[in-house]
This record gives sequence, C-alpha cells and structure tokens, in this order.
Amino acid sequence: MNNCVTIIDYGIGNIRAFANSYKRLNVSVRVASNPSELHGATKLILPGVGAFDWAMSKLNGSGMLDKLNELVLECKIPILGVCVGMQMMAHSSEEGQLPGLGWIDANVKKFDIVKFKGGAKLPLPHMGWNDVIPCNAHDLFSDLHDPSFYFLHSFYFSPNRDAQILARSSYGINFTSAAANEHILGVQFHPEKSHDAGMQMLLNFARL
Repeated sequence: MNNCVTIIDYGIGNIRAFANSYKRLNVSVRVASNPSELHGATKLILPGVGAFDWAMSKLNGSGMLDKLNELVLECKIPILGVCVGMQMMAHSSEEGQLPGLGWIDANVKKFDIVKFKGGAKLPLPHMGWNDVIPCNAHDLFSDLHDPSFYFLHSFYFSPNRDAQILARSSYGINFTSAAANEHILGVQFHPEKSHDAGMQMLLNFARL
C-alpha cells in the first residue's frame, strides 16, 4: 500500500485518465468514492474540472471531506490537487461564493484581460500548451527540463506567500502554475493530459 496512489472520485475530474497513467507507469492505483475507501491512503490526488462552487459542492456532498481533512491536516498524507482541484485548496475563489478548503494560504482570481501586458488580446479560457518554469526546488519537478504542460482555465491560483510558489507560467501576466504547503501540492495544468512531461510528474508524485 505504501506505493499506492488513491484518486479521489467525488463525481468530477479525469479519474480514468489518472488511473490509466499510473497503470502505464506500473504504479499501484485505486479510486476512492466514499470515506471507507480512503482508509489507509498514502498518496492522494484531488482532480477537478468545471466551476469552483460546483466542485466544492460535489466534494462537500461526497461524505469524504472530514476524512480528507483528517488525512491531509492530521496524518500529513501527500496530496496533489489538479486544475480546479488545486483551486479548491485556496481560501476562496472569485469564481464562486463557497469557501475553499484553505489548505494553502491563497485565493483564486480571474484573469483580467484588460490588464494583460502590452494590451495583449488573449482569449479566455487559457487553453493549450504552455511552459512551466520552476522557481523553488521540489521533487515534483525531478527530471523535468524546460517542461510544457496542457492548461484549461480562466482563473488562476494566487498564493499569499512567495515561498509556496513552485512554478510560474505566463498568459498575459505571470501566474502561479504550481504551489505547495509542505505535503500539500497543487498544479494548475493537467499532467494526465500532458504526455511525457505529465507522466514524469505523476511518477515523481508517487515517489514522494
């Protein structure tokens, strides 16, 4: 069980894509859709797609939140939030009204196209491949050199402490594309859709 990755299935996210990726990596993987299935988890992935409030509502209604708080905050189990799964780790989001998990000291903001550098006319959502530039050393980026990952989002994660920023990307402005609070990790991009670089990152997380 020590090398097993548990994917949190609360009704949204690319569950099958993550599971298939880990099977190709020969890493044990399981899916948890209720609190009892979270028992004994040693690595967790919190996926997410769609709107912030919808995702938070689905997680709140899943019956797993209390167990997740226990595992993450008390047992210090490593967890990786992906896309909206990362945004849910913040205190709040400009996209919705519900409070976030508050696991990372951050808020989620909407790209303001009016304030894009040089008046760049870039569409929302930010969709497609983009460079990810590590700015604080972390094993999540081991063996990744000048990586590029796939993004799909209109809101971005804004940590309140620079020490929690693991990587930045640029889309009209420079924004945080990976962050961490000790064992709590988040990435704005989709490693499960990012080919070789994504597979390496998922392997790195399994090895933490």
